[in-house]
Amino acid sequence: MEYEEVVRSRRSIRGYLDKPVPKALIREILEIAMRAPTSLNSQPWNFYVCTGEVLDKIRKGNVERNVAGVPHSREFRLGPDYEGVHRERQIGIAVQLFKAMGIERHDKEKRTDWVLRGFRQFDAPACIVVTYDKALQGGDIAPFDCGGVVNCIVNTAWSKGLGCVINSQGIMQSPVVRKHAQIPDDQVIQTCVAIGWPDESFPANAVVSTRKSVDEAATFRGFDD
Repeated sequence: MEYEEVVRSRRSIRGYLDKPVPKALIREILEIAMRAPTSLNSQPWNFYVCTGEVLDKIRKGNVERNVAGVPHSREFRLGPDYEGVHRERQIGIAVQLFKAMGIERHDKEKRTDWVLRGFRQFDAPACIVVTYDKALQGGDIAPFDCGGVVNCIVNTAWSKGLGCVINSQGIMQSPVVRKHAQIPDDQVIQTCVAIGWPDESFPANAVVSTRKSVDEAATFRGFDD
């Protein structure tokens, strides 16, 4: 696909086929994505690609601890809850997804099932846990650079027929992730990317999020027109 087609057509995928993703294909995606720019070429990122029994153990532990009420232990700063227009956008995408999935506001069982799917990384056949070097912790540049490479991962995967969803629900219980993915203590767990072959029959996969316009986002200075 042409670059513009990739960017305009990509969607977050929350339903996957029960079909493994070849290790060689994920290696290829990472090799391309790692051309993402970084501050002073620091390349702070590391990737732990999990599938099979390892991913199942992460899913199981993450779900069990969250359901038991264990407070989350995500290692990146969450910041305050969204308010104003940001909260409106958060609610907006939730409404789109719940409508597609036929989840009514009062249907506690289906809403709970949706949350649990997030804890299970939406049952994707593989995931990429993204970390950065703890020596860089405390500044905003390393997480910023990791965001750049994650963007490249999801777009590259889409160009090769794979879908992704960036999913911090799947790493809420960092001790579980760190143990089973064997992530050393000198790294900070930033996020994870669920990855796999999209299930085109899964209703939420058809949801296209709305975006604000260029006129809303951009201010141009110094131009003649």
